Amino acid sequence: MNSNPPRPTRIAFLQVPNYSMIAFASALEPLRLANRQSGSTLYEWQIATALGEPVASSNGLTLSPVTALSDLGAVDMLLICGGVDIRDAATKPLLVWLRKFANRKIDLGALCTGSYLLAKADLLNGYRCTIHWENMASMHEDFPEIIVSSELFEIDRDRYTCAGGTSALDMMLHLIARQHGEELAGVVSEACICDRIRGRHDRQRVPLKHRLGTSQPKLVKAVALMEANIEEPMTLDELAQYVGLSRRQLERLFQKYLHCVPTRYYMELRLRRARQLLLQTEMSVFDVAFACGFVSAPHFSKCYRDFFSIPPRDERRLRRGQAATGDA
Repeated sequence: MNSNPPRPTRIAFLQVPNYSMIAFASALEPLRLANRQSGSTLYEWQIATALGEPVASSNGLTLSPVTALSDLGAVDMLLICGGVDIRDAATKPLLVWLRKFANRKIDLGALCTGSYLLAKADLLNGYRCTIHWENMASMHEDFPEIIVSSELFEIDRDRYTCAGGTSALDMMLHLIARQHGEELAGVVSEACICDRIRGRHDRQRVPLKHRLGTSQPKLVKAVALMEANIEEPMTLDELAQYVGLSRRQLERLFQKYLHCVPTRYYMELRLRRARQLLLQTEMSVFDVAFACGFVSAPHFSKCYRDFFSIPPRDERRLRRGQAATGDA
């Protein structure tokens, strides 16, 4: 009988500028705790950047030591640590490196918005993936052929993606359970003060009925219909008919629990979606307006300015100016 301990799983964390520190830490710490709780070196890890120089996370902190991608030794998995302004990280050299790792049959994964880089490198074709809910609309627009789910995380063969934040912890706990058993994963979860290990089907966002603190199935259904019909908005009469209420009854529900009329709530949903597309894609203002159910760009611009206190073109220009100068 072979008493030699198993070879540690070697994981490289690829940090790109403005990566999410909470997602990175939530992925790394379960590995450390798995080693500690098992009394064995089950996992080894190293931090990599494109050129081997530390990069700042979105909170301004940097970590070291780091290794250049070209100097990475043998690894079993490469996890991309994404964050804000992920499109800026999609340089041609980086995408070439990602394809090289894929050709080596190394497992690839992404935290938070890192899924965008895998998609940009054509490494998610035929796979299920997920991404932070704020970036879901732009991911659908940029890569319509890719299956993007709203799950906390997706493990599809040799691709591992999660929504970021603490969902990275859940994904790594499932990895630990798959490789070393449910008991160890449970011990690690308890060490992290987690009341349970969430499954991939848990929601990224808190359901509306939980946020309201009450169960209002017809109101929840009406909001779900709104969220599913952004490009071609439904009329208030259609919404009321689908949920089995009169128009007046639906208005009363919105006023009582959401403190606004349904049309106002619907408008804000569409404007928030528009803002995501405006800041995360290269779509024109006209195309953003059309994708969010506005019949004209001038009408969209007026509604946008009234809600966000800045015209859409100015906000895009301002955001790009901040990115160029390195402002937070």
